[in-house]
Amino acid sequence: MPFFRSRGLSFRRKRKKVTLTAARSMALLIGEIAITLFIAFVLVYCVGMKVTVVGNSMEDTLTDGESVLVNRFTYNLTDPKSGDVVVFTLNENDDSHYYIKRVVAVPGDTVQIRDGILYVNGEMFDEEDTEAIQNAGLAEEEITVEDGEFFVLGDNRNSSEDSRYANIGNIQKDCIAGKVWFHMDSLRDMGRVK
Repeated sequence: MPFFRSRGLSFRRKRKKVTLTAARSMALLIGEIAITLFIAFVLVYCVGMKVTVVGNSMEDTLTDGESVLVNRFTYNLTDPKSGDVVVFTLNENDDSHYYIKRVVAVPGDTVQIRDGILYVNGEMFDEEDTEAIQNAGLAEEEITVEDGEFFVLGDNRNSSEDSRYANIGNIQKDCIAGKVWFHMDSLRDMGRVK
């Protein structure tokens, strides 16, 4: 009588039984991943956008080639404030590249550059250790910022094309895409833009 081994190699696959608990756990995991991806999509495409800095007009705050995250939603609720770093296009031209500058005057403010110093509402603008502004441009004469407009300058005042020049001038609120929020390039530099 032949001897059959009950143990040993078997080339037949044993079917694993899927329990209801395991299926439920897997469905929950897939659901959580889908919700997370949906929230990330909404945040990135509806609230934020990534913009690359072009040029050195915002040095030392932002450098050429650096990527920043822009909050597109915040100015739907409030207006830009003095000191905000904003992203805008010229005359709502979506084909234009994005400009990044700092708001120094809001509607109702007056702006003038005298002897290389920026004055807002007749008082010296709070600037630390900045060199004298060499070209006052349009701001050589006092400018009043109208409703829905903002006067912007680059942080690197002597290497910036901004509201001092006629081709840019005061920025309309409709042209502002959002507020610069975070540095994104490296973990070392990552953080809020001040």
